[in-house]
Amino acid sequence: MSAARPPSPPSPKTRLVCEALVRDKVLTADQGERAVAESRASGERIEEVLLDLEMTSEADLLKSLAARYKVHFISAEKLSKADVARPLLDMIPQRFAEKIGVCPVVFDAAKHVLTVVTADPDDSDLMKEVQLASGAREVKTVLARPAAVKALIAKAYTGDQHAFALLDRQAHMQFHSIPAPRDRNVVFEGNSSQPVRSGGGRERVLSEEDLKRPPVAPPVQRTLSAPPPPSRAAQASPPQAQAAPLVRPPPPVLILDATPAVPTPGPFSFAAPEATTGPSFLELLNVLVSLLENARTDLRGHSAQVARLARRLAEKLSLDPATTAAIVCAAYVHDLGKMGQYHLTALNCSEYDGHKVAAQKVFGVPARLLEPVRMPPETAKAVEHMYERYDGKGFPDGQSGKEISLGARILAICDTYADLTQNPRNPFRKTLAANEACAALSKHKGTIFDPNLVDLFHHTVLGEDLKARLLSNRSQALLVDTDPEETTVLELRMIEQGFVVKTARNPEQALKVLAEGDTDLVIGEVDLGPSDGLMLLAQVRQTAWGKDLPWVVYTRRQERAVAQKAFELGVLDFVNKPANADVFVAKLKAMLDQRASARASRGVSGSLREMGLPDMVQVLFHGRKSGNLRIRARDGSGEIHFVDGNVVDALWGDQKGEDAFFAMLGLEDGEFALDPAFKPTGRVIHQSSEALLLEGMRRMDEGLRS
Repeated sequence: MSAARPPSPPSPKTRLVCEALVRDKVLTADQGERAVAESRASGERIEEVLLDLEMTSEADLLKSLAARYKVHFISAEKLSKADVARPLLDMIPQRFAEKIGVCPVVFDAAKHVLTVVTADPDDSDLMKEVQLASGAREVKTVLARPAAVKALIAKAYTGDQHAFALLDRQAHMQFHSIPAPRDRNVVFEGNSSQPVRSGGGRERVLSEEDLKRPPVAPPVQRTLSAPPPPSRAAQASPPQAQAAPLVRPPPPVLILDATPAVPTPGPFSFAAPEATTGPSFLELLNVLVSLLENARTDLRGHSAQVARLARRLAEKLSLDPATTAAIVCAAYVHDLGKMGQYHLTALNCSEYDGHKVAAQKVFGVPARLLEPVRMPPETAKAVEHMYERYDGKGFPDGQSGKEISLGARILAICDTYADLTQNPRNPFRKTLAANEACAALSKHKGTIFDPNLVDLFHHTVLGEDLKARLLSNRSQALLVDTDPEETTVLELRMIEQGFVVKTARNPEQALKVLAEGDTDLVIGEVDLGPSDGLMLLAQVRQTAWGKDLPWVVYTRRQERAVAQKAFELGVLDFVNKPANADVFVAKLKAMLDQRASARASRGVSGSLREMGLPDMVQVLFHGRKSGNLRIRARDGSGEIHFVDGNVVDALWGDQKGEDAFFAMLGLEDGEFALDPAFKPTGRVIHQSSEALLLEGMRRMDEGLRS
């Protein structure tokens, strides 16, 4: 038997990192040696090993190394908020960026200087390769931990919105704050020979092969403390060598009881079959349920709206894709078999006895209808328990607090919000605006709804609504067509792209909607049963409000005479059915750009609690907006002037220019008002908004810890 190969010596970079940290008294010499040994055993970067072992904080690690490399640094939390423009990414090919661990963040076109984020700013050969690949005259570096650089590359190049989920401190705290129902948990206690039990009493022994699998981050709703399993290096060593094992604490290991007949892919996590959680299946649910809801006059598209809200909240919680898909699936099917006299939301069932009695009869119907489909357990639980109350006074089981499944708590909030903003027969007897609906949910925090989720939902919904108002890009469209099946897919695509969509099945309904005002675009069929769509258009053109109303004909008619008459009446386009819905909606959005610019002359105001200043600056930058953003906070007031999205000046107290901008960037509470009619007289700040934000966040990092 051949002798075991001795471990390879640590790399110069590993030694350099440890020596710098020991010199700065961030680590002891003993800790440094232990970390080096673990890095050699696991093959992971020394920086990540140190953070996983909790020998140092990310801030202290980066601060020490940045001083050693003589560069600036940025934390993973701040880096997760970076929004890298596509032309910037094109300067460095994705495969090259992944291979060398470098991501571009800012490019100064005037000086031809590229700034990149990397964990190896001291590697001059690497930077020369970046310079050659990008064509930049000079390359500047900003230090970040290796995992953060990798996450930024994944987010920027591939659009992976979950790349930072385990690195963002706030998301990570939420990730471990919501426990799951107790009856399905199996927790590993650290000894592979010791049986572990679920609430049902079944035993399962983890094998050595189980322990060799890489740990999987637990779903967001579970927080169970357990001793960590031994590291791979400790497992491989003889018993006497394990007296003082090197332990790298991964997240708590969670195994879900596999009692159902549906097989699970492994002991560490449950993943529902692709057939019932994949994008194609969810899209099929979207279309089918929307068709079923066409008869619900005030609730057409309701389930699709709930699904979109549930997905946004799940993504805000950084839930894993399988759990997110299961909750979205529950949102699509939650009203199946319930489409009677009442709309049964958690709020309605708490306010009215009639709704409660009706819901108690049908709460289990959706799960029974779909039982042959083998939906994920989280989907069935979410639908079955969506009428539980946070205070324990709901049904069917009287669960309270976090005993209620996370999916059910999310579904209760999203279903109620959609009802309040869409259904005029809700408890308020009128459709509410977004802020009014959020206020209504807040009144029932801790009684009907999970208070933490209500707060998160409030910031999520109002933040996106504020973004739409800042960009003036939330357009209201009217679909005029007699065939609901013909327009359903188009309607869904338009809603997904930010349109507020109303429908009319005849000219009389269309005129009623148009007379209310606020319609930005009409998409109309020519054949409207006994009526004619072009006659409707001619009638609208004779009114003051309809003279210049954007109108697109979407029809099966292909006669030249019909098209010619439509263009004579001033339509923007004449499109034959069927058309690719995604392409058609993109054309519609482009057509409305000019009208959106005209609406931008209206000011926008709100609270910094709805959207932080860094996010607001990014929204205005990417929207190429101009104007004066006035800030009023407890400590003072200030202004930020924009021209085509770039910050050109700032004022805060006695400070001006960049110093004033950096002073305001960290404000968390206050009011703002955007005046798009304001015209700055000059330019004091010459950096791009991206460069300003990166520098501001770096200062916030270093300033807080200096």
